[in-house]
Amino acid sequence: MIRELPIFPLPIVLFPGAQQPLHIFEPRYRRLLQDCLAGDRRFGIACVAPDATPAADPAPSPGDVGCVALIRSTQALPDGRSNILTVGERRFVLRRWIASGHPYRVAEIDEFDDDPTDPAEVMSLAADVRAGFDRLARALGVLTAREEEEISLPSDPQQLSFRVAALLDLDLAAKRALQTVRSTSARLRQLAVVLGPVAADAEDRAVVRERARGNGQGGRRPEIERAT
Repeated sequence: MIRELPIFPLPIVLFPGAQQPLHIFEPRYRRLLQDCLAGDRRFGIACVAPDATPAADPAPSPGDVGCVALIRSTQALPDGRSNILTVGERRFVLRRWIASGHPYRVAEIDEFDDDPTDPAEVMSLAADVRAGFDRLARALGVLTAREEEEISLPSDPQQLSFRVAALLDLDLAAKRALQTVRSTSARLRQLAVVLGPVAADAEDRAVVRERARGNGQGGRRPEIERAT
């Protein structure tokens, strides 16, 4: 579906179904928030690499993939800033920038979903990803010396793939690659490849942790980014 959408470039990758809290402080994005709340409460989040250069204003390029964000709740602060909670909806391809009188960017986007896939294959891959994620979560519970809060994973394979992709602590390039994939099977297969060694490494260090009974961490631990 092609439509026009306000765009908020950020150094994050939003997946469908994932919650994303945001702190709105720049005047142009305060205006974006006002306009969205007066409309359908939606804007686009497109990932851009962070740039520490003074006055830098990085922007996505035509052809880049982003995700529609629906504003679920807002908290206005006394000085005009706001805290908001959004949730990802459909992904989109940024087709072109549109000239407008708004202080923020507006683009023509084309929303898309995953292509059809083989049900038997996708269910098998989903089971592998779920098992790998459960292994990782259990090991992290040992490494953090506390019981990990149980994370509810969707039963639907496509939603499962988005949920796990959002939770894993991956770099921006890896998350962007997962976001662009249009096959649930391919995304699950990539996640299974990532989860295997990450879970195994966490389990090895969890064994050391248990033997040492808290005397040492044994290196950097993988983390799960919790959606809030």
